[in-house]
Amino acid sequence: MKASYIAFCGVVVLLLSEAQVSMAVTCNPTELSSCVSAITSSSPPSQLCCSKIKEQKPCLCQYLRNPTLKKFINTPNARKVATTCGTPFPKC
Repeated sequence: MKASYIAFCGVVVLLLSEAQVSMAVTCNPTELSSCVSAITSSSPPSQLCCSKIKEQKPCLCQYLRNPTLKKFINTPNARKVATTCGTPFPKC
């Protein structure tokens, strides 16, 4: 019984580790294109925009380090969009 329990735990650990690998985000700033109108105007973000911000959240610091992207992402409107979407703006 003890051996089968240990084997079961091993399988669970393997499955969980594979699940985390498959959930890795590919950082692609064009994924945030659905947010352009909300960031550049006062219009509210769409549901698609919010889902993309949440998806790309691990990449935001990388985008902020890029001088070309920083001028779009590090703005009051971008922070407002992120907050509206329930995604706190990262402290990098």
